[in-house]
Amino acid sequence: MSLRHALICVLVTLFPATALAADPQDAILQEVGVEEKLGAAIPRDLPFTDASGKPVRLADYLGDGPVLLTLNYYTCPMLCPLTFRSLTATMAQVKGISLARDYRVVTVSIDPDEIPEIARAKANETHAMLPDPVGADARWPFLYGSAGSVRRLAESVGYRYRKVGAEFAHPAVMIVLSPGGTVSRYLYGIEIDPRDLKLALIEAADGKIGESSAGNTLLMYCFQYDPVGKKYMLYARNIMKAAGAVTLVLLAGLLFVLYRRYGRTAGPPGKGE
Repeated sequence: MSLRHALICVLVTLFPATALAADPQDAILQEVGVEEKLGAAIPRDLPFTDASGKPVRLADYLGDGPVLLTLNYYTCPMLCPLTFRSLTATMAQVKGISLARDYRVVTVSIDPDEIPEIARAKANETHAMLPDPVGADARWPFLYGSAGSVRRLAESVGYRYRKVGAEFAHPAVMIVLSPGGTVSRYLYGIEIDPRDLKLALIEAADGKIGESSAGNTLLMYCFQYDPVGKKYMLYARNIMKAAGAVTLVLLAGLLFVLYRRYGRTAGPPGKGE
């Protein structure tokens, strides 16, 4: 055996993984995911078609409140239906903020071969799960478009997907946009906590949303987004500061009451004392 052949045998023995063909599933998983682009602006002029067949642009849904952008496809057999069902349930649990008044959901299909009938059916099916489906076509449109439009939108928000056979591999994430169309927050997973959804929408709207601006300010003071845990968490430092301020106010009130009750009735000490 030559020295060259012997060296190859040793390398294969020591590093068997390098001698095996790469698993195609691993390559797919590496291509699918999210590259967060906080502060990035989506292309407002991108053309799409809504579920009724009307040409629209993304700018048509911006300007009157934050937008929850979801990228899915309408023939998805499992992940997307679960996501839509979970999202409608979560939205119903969010108090003080209404889809009909305060924000929109915009769903865009990543499949450029969508047909109007399927998009319409998916829109109707999802809207029927809302507590109040009146006006849902305008507040939660289901859009589809060309491969170029879909790709530009996905790239603008760092959303990576890949077609695998007849299906698509894609991440489970919702992108929260400001009223102007900039990326404010990413919410991960099929089930989104109602508190996280509410806080993300309040944050994207700079507090100008819902029934109580004061309540929004208090919530954002007490909670901050944890980039590691990908959730909103109680901010202990602010809570301690608020608790200290409340304690000082209560103490000042107590001293004032004591002074009013006893301070004025206590006379000067007697001369013979």
